Amino acid sequence: MSATLCIDWGNSRVKAAIFKDKKLVEVQNFSDSEAANSLASLISQHQPTKGILCSVVKHPQDVEQMLRENLRHFSILDSNTRVPIMNAYTTPGTLGADRLATVVAAHMLNPDKNNLVISVGTCITYNFIQKTRTYRGGAISPGLHMRLKAMNQFTDRLPEVKVDGDLLLLGYDTDTCMRSGAIFGMAAEMDGMIDRFASQYPDFNAILTGGDGPFFASKLKNKIFADPDLLLKGLNLIVDYNVPQLQ
Repeated sequence: MSATLCIDWGNSRVKAAIFKDKKLVEVQNFSDSEAANSLASLISQHQPTKGILCSVVKHPQDVEQMLRENLRHFSILDSNTRVPIMNAYTTPGTLGADRLATVVAAHMLNPDKNNLVISVGTCITYNFIQKTRTYRGGAISPGLHMRLKAMNQFTDRLPEVKVDGDLLLLGYDTDTCMRSGAIFGMAAEMDGMIDRFASQYPDFNAILTGGDGPFFASKLKNKIFADPDLLLKGLNLIVDYNVPQLQ
């Protein structure tokens, strides 16, 4: 049974998955410094023949070289990679590879829907793909840590607030007011975007993903499906689309 290694190299963490016979069988999260050893261990254990890397930062060249040496087919997702959707983004070279992978997964998993993918991480990205399999773009706004950090850095007196702590709609001190504004403000933003898209497009579906996706899933008024592994599933679909014959 052929295995595929899919790697999501993010701003703060690396996430890797093994797929066998189109099924997700293992997911690991690790830091940049742990990547080389962790990926080598996954390769040794599962013997994948195919692999793909999606990176939003500059990844170490020694890790890339190791992957190329150990996988029969290895690629880095970029604007030149063949994908099973139409990309109507006017500047495809500036489109984050992670955004592209998530909409591929959203469409292939829900082909009869107009899908909005909300990925909550360093930034919130809203990515919309029509059921005609055409990716149209979306929106980008600051993520949770960025909002909290910005309030501290761009003011003289507001403190640096951590995400963990009391969360109430009505904050009782500066820390809880900032936390409430950032978290409930983000939830209201996401609900508002969902409502706007749903009002304009029939057969609408929204999917929540990203590192902070599970944290916000219960805080939205809209009932939304959360899939923390959507990007990895998209990468696997892209590999299968390009090298279906490789066993």
